[in-house]
Amino acid sequence: MAAPPAFADRIEALLARRCCELLGLARRAGLAVAGYERVGEAVRRGDAALLVLALDGAEAGRRRLASSGVASARVLDASELSGVFGRERVAFAAVGPGPLCGRLKAELGRLAGFRPAATLEGIDIATAEPPRQYGGTKAHE
Repeated sequence: MAAPPAFADRIEALLARRCCELLGLARRAGLAVAGYERVGEAVRRGDAALLVLALDGAEAGRRRLASSGVASARVLDASELSGVFGRERVAFAAVGPGPLCGRLKAELGRLAGFRPAATLEGIDIATAEPPRQYGGTKAHE
């Protein structure tokens, strides 16, 4: 049995959409910021657990932010990041810690397998996804 010719392209597109949806969810939850200045500020405050850097973003800015020691992913391009944040050009984004960040790391790791230029730094794919069950909160017990 052979896979259809465009199967890998379809999988890549679906993974990219999933990553953008998770990043959009983080933005709406107040966990994600975009833009070099706001990302740099989040890193300095210790609010960033993941940097999402555009594949086609500026190399100098990418190097400065990546040297902060925060896990980073260069998997999405600027047009994909721009669509998430509703801005003309976004090359840098930061996501705060939590289960949503862990899920995004796992999905970015999967997508990186389909994009040869993609890089992941400080992300262990085997442990990126958070546990499926969190135990609830006191309000739900």
